[in-house]
Amino acid sequence: MSVSDLPQKEANVLKGHEGAVLVARFNSNGNYCLSCGKDRTIRLWNPHRGIHIKTYKSHGREVRNVHVTPDNSKLCSCGGDRQVFYWDVSTGRVIRKFRGHDSEVNAVKFNEYSSVVVSAGYDQSLRAWDCHRNISDSVMSVCLTKSEIIAGSVDGTVRTFDLRIGRERSDNLGQPVNCISLSNDSNCVLASCLDSTLRLLDRLSGELLQEYKGHTCKSYKLDCCLTNTDAHVTGGSEDGFIYFWDLVDASVVSSFRAHSSVVKFSALPPPPPYPRNASLNMMALNGQSISCASFDWNWKFANVVEVTSVSYHPKDSCMVTASVDGTIRVWKT
Repeated sequence: MSVSDLPQKEANVLKGHEGAVLVARFNSNGNYCLSCGKDRTIRLWNPHRGIHIKTYKSHGREVRNVHVTPDNSKLCSCGGDRQVFYWDVSTGRVIRKFRGHDSEVNAVKFNEYSSVVVSAGYDQSLRAWDCHRNISDSVMSVCLTKSEIIAGSVDGTVRTFDLRIGRERSDNLGQPVNCISLSNDSNCVLASCLDSTLRLLDRLSGELLQEYKGHTCKSYKLDCCLTNTDAHVTGGSEDGFIYFWDLVDASVVSSFRAHSSVVKFSALPPPPPYPRNASLNMMALNGQSISCASFDWNWKFANVVEVTSVSYHPKDSCMVTASVDGTIRVWKT
């Protein structure tokens, strides 16, 4: 390219911003451009015809950077309000706001698949945001490999996020997942579900390899894991027992009571209407401050004994368990 081929002749002037323009960027095919600036707006232009197409407003302070996906359907922006915005280009609607930076955000970019936005902040951090997040319930447990984040959720799904390429794989187990753990060789994911079943999945394909049953897990978050040789699966139960299963044939090879029960109580007032002279007072029961009234309450008592946590020693035949009974117990051969 010679000097004469360099663009040095003014073709159009795009006016509309009410203040300093901080960034102007072409889209991927060069047919349009986006701009942002001190007036807290993002503007879409046809630069070749000098036409203003659309204005995007939602930022609370200046907009410092903007980037659009290759298919021109979404854009991301950032600025002085410490947030990253994810927009629908055609409607101008903010799909999601990502909060987490401690100071102004200076730059944003989509990854190749438009599934992740990376932001750079004045707080000396780079952050990656999942644009396609579709988790519909609480995330109960997480595991990490060198390049993946694996999460178990109450919506019944085990999701694997590949950080290298920004892709997500979802494996729907059909039952709420309250705990996940990795095998020691990292080839398998063990998931505890609220239908009293542990499920073993192939980490790479998501294939269901085996199911383990016999314990009770219907209402509480209970740990599960594999032994340090990956020969057995172990987990707690709501009846206070610890269970061991053979990894391959899923048979229960051992179970024993590990923790004792404790009494939990609750009180519900009778249904209204209440007497006019009904009054709430405070009283103490078993050292706990509770509310009571001048009329009869419905008292409920329950024996609770669930084993909330299990952890196997990385080398030795040793395990620790925890329970609502307030104890941590160490188990050896």
